[in-house]
Amino acid sequence: MKSPMKSAFSGWKITLAVVLGLLISSWMVYRAVSSVNFVEVKQGTGTHSWIDGNQNKEVDVHDEADFQQDDHGNYAQQTVSVALNQIEWSNTTWFWLAGALLFMVGRDFFYMVRIRLLTKNKLNWKAAFYVIMIWEFASALSPGVVGGAAVAMFILNRETIPFGKATAIVVITAFMDNLFYVLMIPFVFLFIQHSELFPEGDSQALVWWFWGGYAIIFSVSLLLYLTIFWYPKLATRFLLFIFRLPFLKRWSFIAKEWGKDIEIASEEFKEEKRSHWIKVFLATCGSWISRYLVINAIMNAFLDLGFIENMKVLGKQLVLWLFMLVTPTPGGSGVAEYAFGELLGDFGATAILLAGMAILWRLISYFPYLFIGAIVLPSWIKRTRN
Repeated sequence: MKSPMKSAFSGWKITLAVVLGLLISSWMVYRAVSSVNFVEVKQGTGTHSWIDGNQNKEVDVHDEADFQQDDHGNYAQQTVSVALNQIEWSNTTWFWLAGALLFMVGRDFFYMVRIRLLTKNKLNWKAAFYVIMIWEFASALSPGVVGGAAVAMFILNRETIPFGKATAIVVITAFMDNLFYVLMIPFVFLFIQHSELFPEGDSQALVWWFWGGYAIIFSVSLLLYLTIFWYPKLATRFLLFIFRLPFLKRWSFIAKEWGKDIEIASEEFKEEKRSHWIKVFLATCGSWISRYLVINAIMNAFLDLGFIENMKVLGKQLVLWLFMLVTPTPGGSGVAEYAFGELLGDFGATAILLAGMAILWRLISYFPYLFIGAIVLPSWIKRTRN
């Protein structure tokens, strides 16, 4: 019986995915750059007044319902693109923005190192590049709560990695990512106080939400560890349970094969030396630290931040990451930009500058993967056709 995985990579489906990816990418970039914010101006020179339309007693610069038209008001509408044009682009600005781009390259480089380590270098650098770019493309098009992991195992399988082992590799990457997060939180609190991590106002609710999310991630990390290294049969039982669904039942034999592969991969992973897992975790740390330093570089391009302030930015990104993780929108779009302004608004930047930095962050760290993925996907399909 033909595997459902092969039919998923048929020509018309790939063409449709590429076209949709490019259309979504273009629309998201346009929406981000043309989005309107309200900025405070000298009294009597604006076009709007704040009326607290949503009655939360806060000025919400992104909410049009919070303002009404007033020829003598103290607020004016301004798009992010106009705000970016008004910024004084000095050599320091360009230096830090170049640094942000380098950190993004570093993020993917460490991901490539990690995937090569986990496949025992069965993937060469070219294959690793394709895998990571398409993985990121899938993540960018998926809701934050789903991510690209569900697609990654099929990508690795297409690169001749047995599906069960590919599944085990994806589980290990998820475990390493979560482990980094679990260990990073205590480290950050060595430099910043707990109260400085959250914005004022509804901080108590955020604190409970944050530590609740932290507990869930810790539990997930423990479960993933036990599944791969101690009880791989749990994965087999889970797959067989899923493939009992009526529309998947005809492929239940595949679930059994995958389960056997996962158990074999588990035995192989248990035999790996401790140094191997240290290298994998260091590569994970490199990728995540590079990811976080993108925001630090962007903020340093426009603001004068010291060491403690930079550590505070890093700490707040841990909260930001949880925001993005549970969002239902593709790549956390919309929610990420809002959370950026809410969490990083106490570093002396104006609301419109924060909005501009949020857009730059997404232009550097999110949108490129939509276009790169759509471009490399057809080439990758052709290269791995056999």
